[in-house]
Order: sequence, then C-alpha cells, then structure tokens
Amino acid sequence: MRRPRPLRVAAWPRLTRRGGALLVVGAALLAVSLWFDLRDIMLLAFVGIAMPGVAALFVTLRVPRLGVTRRFSPPIVAAGTSTAVAIAVRNRSRRTLDGAHWRDRVPEGLDAPAEAVLPALGAYEAVLPSGDDTVHLEYRLRLPRRGVYGIGPMRIGLADPFGLARIDRDAGPRHEVVVTPRVTPLERALGSAASVDGVLHGLQRRSHPNSDELIAREYRYGDPLRRVNWPATARRGELMVREEEQRGDPEVRILLDTTLAGQFPGGGSRPEWAERVHLGFELGVEVAASIGVHLLERGFRVRCDPLGDPGRGGVGEGAPGAYRMPGGDHLLLEDLARLDAPGRGERVDGSAARGSRIAEGLGRGEVRAREARMPGFAVLVDPDDQDAATLVSLRTGFEPAVAFVGEGVSTRVVDALEQADWRVVRVRRAAVIGDAWAGVAQRDRMGGTGAAETARGSAAGADERGTNRPPARGRDAS
Repeated sequence: MRRPRPLRVAAWPRLTRRGGALLVVGAALLAVSLWFDLRDIMLLAFVGIAMPGVAALFVTLRVPRLGVTRRFSPPIVAAGTSTAVAIAVRNRSRRTLDGAHWRDRVPEGLDAPAEAVLPALGAYEAVLPSGDDTVHLEYRLRLPRRGVYGIGPMRIGLADPFGLARIDRDAGPRHEVVVTPRVTPLERALGSAASVDGVLHGLQRRSHPNSDELIAREYRYGDPLRRVNWPATARRGELMVREEEQRGDPEVRILLDTTLAGQFPGGGSRPEWAERVHLGFELGVEVAASIGVHLLERGFRVRCDPLGDPGRGGVGEGAPGAYRMPGGDHLLLEDLARLDAPGRGERVDGSAARGSRIAEGLGRGEVRAREARMPGFAVLVDPDDQDAATLVSLRTGFEPAVAFVGEGVSTRVVDALEQADWRVVRVRRAAVIGDAWAGVAQRDRMGGTGAAETARGSAAGADERGTNRPPARGRDAS
C-alpha cells in the first residue's frame, strides 16, 4: 500500500494575533527594562519575545501525515449546476491530531467552502480499525462554466497549543471534476425525417446511391429531377422519386471554430476583448454540443472537428473520429468540456492547405455522387478569411451546409459563405439556439425564400420571449 507523503508547506509560519501581541509586549518590556535599568522585568521581556519564536518553530516541525480521498457526486456535471464533494481524511500518524482547520482549494472563479475546524483524529489504527482515525467531510460546489477544474489539495491549518503561531500545509492530491457545456433541447422532428436534398437530412437519408433496393415516394421540393421514377409516376398519377434503402448509420459533421483567428471586432481593452471572446466561444461550444447531442439521439454518427485543422479527427486529444450511440453523447460533451479557449490570433499552421486536401479527398473518394454527401454544420465564433476559404472548399462535400455564426463573425466572411451556398444562421445568445435550429427547417418549408430574414426573425423573436422559454437540460432553473 502506498504510504502518503508528509504534508507540503503551503506558507511560511506566521504569528497569530495573540502571538503578535505577546511579541510587542515583550519588546516593550525589554525597552523599558533597558531604559530604566530594571533587570527584574527583563526575564519577562525575554519570555514574551521567545515564546512566539518557539511556537513558530514548533508548528514548522510538526508534520502530520494525512491520507485524503475526494469523491464527486456526480463526477461529470453540466455547467450551471452543482456537485457534492465528499472528502475522507485519515490520520496515518501514530500521534493524534486535533485543533486543526481545513478548507479545500478551488480554482479562481469558484466559491470555495469557508474554513472550518477539522474534527479530532485519533492515532492510526492498523489492526481492528474502529474509525477514530478517519473523518468524513462534505460540501457542495457550484460550477457555473464549462471546463475541467482541479479541486484540491486540501489546506490544513496547524497551530501550537497556546495559539501563538500557525502554518498552512497541503494534504492530499488534486482531483478533477468535468463540467460539460449546457445542452439546449432542440425540436425532435428536425432530426428524424426531412427531404433527401433539403435543409436537413434525417434517418431516411440514403447515403448509398448504388443500392439495388429501391423504393418510390412522393416528390418533395428540392429533390433532383434525375431521381424521378417515371414508371411509378405513371402508375400513381403523381410525381414520384427513387429512394434507396439505407445501409449503415447516417453521418453528420460539425466544424467548430477553435482558433478565433479573425481578431474579434469591437476594440476595447484587453480584458474587455478577452471577456467578449470567452462568451462568444462558450456560446459556440454550447451550439455544437446541442446539435451534436440532438443528432446522436436521432441515430446519427457525429464527427466534431476543429475548423482550423478539420483533418485531425476530433476536438479532444485522442478523440475518436466519430461519436455514436450508445455513450457517444457523453464522450462528445466530455471532449467539449476539455476544450480550451484559444488566445488571440492563434491557429494551426497550414490549416487552409489541409482543408483543401480534405475537400479534394471528399470529392475523389468519399463523395461519389450528390446523394452521398453528408450534412455539415459549422459553428463560427471569430473566423478569418482563411477559415472562410476552408469552408468554401469543403462545401462540395456537405448537403445541407449550415453555418451558425455569432456576433464576432465579420460581414465579409458571411458574404463569402452565402456565395458558396452555405446557409447562414445568426446565433447571438444561448436562448435562441432552439429557435435558430427551428428556423433552419422553417426556411426549407418556405423553399429557401427569405432564408436570412427567417433566421434573423426567429432569433429576434426568441430575444423578446426568452424569459418564457423552458429551462434547458443541464441548466439551473434558478
């Protein structure tokens, strides 16, 4: 069994108020005794000066051995919720420990628990343990934002018996708690059935045009005329089209802007810029999480790639090329939780060339015909012209191709995407994610007329009625 290491010194020993007052009194008595030549009180002066020093030396040499284990319930939580932190502290020393204080160290931005008295710990019990050497502590920790937070180590405050000096020591390792992005529930009907060449592909999307198993269905707006089934049309008296039976899982691809290379507009100081970029990036991650989880629940295989390097195969280190159910939604959310917000102007060298090679690969091998193209969704926070060129080159491999853009996306990038036949949907805050997703299908039913106006209208309407929307899954209703 691994033996715990002695507690690490977190700060130098310091005097308490009592110790500081005793030191001041001792110094004053020493001054008086020297000034008036009163040697009778000089002994008291030396005692007053020496005791705080001895107390500081005592707490410095006092090194207890503690084993600390920490458990989160639940271990993976959604942003805006809280988790219960249960801590077990066991004394590994042959000496008892009492009079100590404890508090857990948490990252900046989280509300740390207040310092409290650590219950007395008995001596270590190796044989027939009764539990006197172990105490159990618990508190709740609220986690407002996505990310991976290191909780710990526990800080133990030790004082001498007279309370003249104190020292802080770190006990136990640091444990991670994963906070996943918020997931907005999206309209269920939009991921289950739609036209083959419309705005959204559903589970009825046929990805193998060479299949021998053909069925006929009624013509829908947007279906290519080359797929019209003339014999079935003659028998039914209405326009019918061919639809191949599905083989394998339908696949969808999500491209997330992780570089923020477009120099977020608006100016302002560095802290203001950083805060705006942080909010925009978190909104983009939430959009990608909502779309990915929704499509995974509808039976899709989801690829989530970084826009700056779309050939890497995943947003997380070691992430799989595609997520699928069961369990794919949890893996996707955990990878998005571990995604760090990049700094200003960072990007992966050669990303445009890689994007062009990927587009060429899609055109040569993966995309054998128009019917084989997969749905593609781009979530843009602050792209530059190079990112726009990457999306334009990838457009031939996507059908439909929908770009969800935040307020940091420049008009130049939006125009380039629209000219390349990307459907652009504005998303300015989390409350309009569901309406933006619904606006995509609404534009399809309108036959593509007024696409931008419909998306902006639905987003604006959601802004006005955002307070009446039901709370999203993973969002604290309070």
